[in-house]
Amino acid sequence: MRIEAGDPASPAARRLIVELDEYSEALYPPESNHLVPADELRRPNIVFLLAWLGAEAIGCGALVDHAGEYGELKRVYVQPAWRRGGVAGAILAELFKQARSRGLRILRLETGNAQPEALALYERAGFQHRGPFGDYREDPLSFFMELELD
Repeated sequence: MRIEAGDPASPAARRLIVELDEYSEALYPPESNHLVPADELRRPNIVFLLAWLGAEAIGCGALVDHAGEYGELKRVYVQPAWRRGGVAGAILAELFKQARSRGLRILRLETGNAQPEALALYERAGFQHRGPFGDYREDPLSFFMELELD
């Protein structure tokens, strides 16, 4: 498996983004879905990663640099067939590396309460619960988390 920067407009990335959108939309109402459109993932303050197994993209993740103040993880997704195999952890590790290379020391994220596997992944990685940040508002379906990088 390899993880590398990718174009969110590529067919492989679009396929994963559509899968993630459909998954999220099945779990949460529109007001609780905070999905970044694929076209916005091409902005210069965003790093978009793809996890590849051979010629197949099996996961993705993005880091949004909020003007050097903090990084936000978005679009972390692994196809169901490849979950529990270390793919998500490898994506997180590369996102952490990208954050450090940009001088970011704080990472934040929002995840939903219907995704206990994601919540457990972030807790294992050291994220702590916190209140809403940025443009987010309190939502009973959301967990907000933060990690201070060493």
